[in-house]
Amino acid sequence: MSRAPGRRASRDGRPAAAFTGTLAVLGVLLLVSMTAGLAIGSVHVPPDQVWGIVTHALGADWSEPTWSRAREIIVLDVRAPRVLLGAVAGAGLAVVGTAMQALVRNPLAEPYLLGVSSGASLGAVVVIVFGVNLFGPLSLSVAAFAGALLTLLLVYTTARSGGRITSVRLVLSGVAFASVLTAVMDVLLLTSDRGNEARAVLAWTLGGLGGVQWGTLWLPGAALLLGVGVLLVQARSLNLLLAGEEAATTMGLDVARFRARMFVLLSLVTGVLVAAAGPIGFVGLMLPHIVRLFVGGDHRRVLPAAALGGAVFLVWADIAARTVAAPMEIPVGVLTALCGGPFFLWLMRRDARRSTDRGVG
Repeated sequence: MSRAPGRRASRDGRPAAAFTGTLAVLGVLLLVSMTAGLAIGSVHVPPDQVWGIVTHALGADWSEPTWSRAREIIVLDVRAPRVLLGAVAGAGLAVVGTAMQALVRNPLAEPYLLGVSSGASLGAVVVIVFGVNLFGPLSLSVAAFAGALLTLLLVYTTARSGGRITSVRLVLSGVAFASVLTAVMDVLLLTSDRGNEARAVLAWTLGGLGGVQWGTLWLPGAALLLGVGVLLVQARSLNLLLAGEEAATTMGLDVARFRARMFVLLSLVTGVLVAAAGPIGFVGLMLPHIVRLFVGGDHRRVLPAAALGGAVFLVWADIAARTVAAPMEIPVGVLTALCGGPFFLWLMRRDARRSTDRGVG
């Protein structure tokens, strides 16, 4: 049956209108979420005042300020950097998870489960505990990148050593390396003579967006733009990998070289985000699967949709983290784990059923 003229569809048959509509909905949700993030807290700021404060700060003098100086400081200096970091980190983690699942052809792949976040965390902790400052203010991000890249290569090599990579082997390798790296990190923190600093770092390892300042936002923002830009350019190659390594090679893709380049890129983005927000898990696992239900499997569509969805999810997770048990703040990584754990178990059961069905068939 032919499609109506002018109605384009993706490779899996989903019309382009569905993708455009999904992006539009996610864009509106992100705008609403960020407004809520600026408004909700121990001091409630009405949404109209939030927009007034933000537009006034941007130089749009549409009306006379009707808010106090204290509320302006709360919105612009306390909440705005935090909300922006949540959006950037959520988008980055979702995009990295999307690309990882394609690169290793495994639906369970994501930075946290594969131990990449643990490697980045260990690199950052080494810099903090030993006071390493070789790269100045970038030392933390450089160390986190190095730890993430080394861990990803070790996990991938270990999982592949037995031949074909399976979901179980990949996850077990990631869990094993994450356990070792976390143990080393805990030893460093417990034996550090910087007691107050060690306690702060220990809290950071649970993931959180508090304490971010405007001056530190440019690096995660740049890492996100770089990652999304490169991955969108390479979306066709990611699509080819879904058909298998042999098929991708037949289509002209140098799989080994492409995978190596992508591992470096994903480790860079993960390292920078972990250095900025701590290890926040399961965002890269959940969001790619959720958005594929609406936009299909083409990475030219999945990547931007996952970025917007991840931003929305983490902004709301942070809102919950600072309001559910107020005045105490729950680490946002704890809340994402509470959501991601059941989702991970559901994916495991779904893959097990599919494997059983294929075996029976």
